[in-house]
Amino acid sequence: MSCPMNYKRMANKVVVRIDSGEEIVETLRQICTDLGITFGTITGIGATNRAIIGLFDMKTKKYHSTEFTGDYEISLLYGNISTMDGKPYLHIHANLCDIKHESFGGHLESAIVSATFEAMIDILDGNINRKFNEETGLNLMEM
Repeated sequence: MSCPMNYKRMANKVVVRIDSGEEIVETLRQICTDLGITFGTITGIGATNRAIIGLFDMKTKKYHSTEFTGDYEISLLYGNISTMDGKPYLHIHANLCDIKHESFGGHLESAIVSATFEAMIDILDGNINRKFNEETGLNLMEM
């Protein structure tokens, strides 16, 4: 499956533009799949009108998610790329700012682009796999 977003690979970097109406996390995952990226980092900025951000509760071992709707700047998106079950696994956090310049952040589950989103993927050599850890309830990197 090809995504309608725009991206350009230059050596070990990928410049990405995701347009209005597209979902950020799934689009970034699809780019990693299309290009065979198994290890790296992602940074980005842009705007969203619908995002779901979670906070992991160690007692319940579940994410508590909040949906943000309206106009938000994505002042920072940062994450890493690894693999799990042979597929790209993205662990992304984001910081959103509202019209009052108040900031909200956490684990980014989903975000729909309202205006535009720009990202850089830095591809690193190698591969780091993840495995579910019973004690924490998280998919942890295996070294």
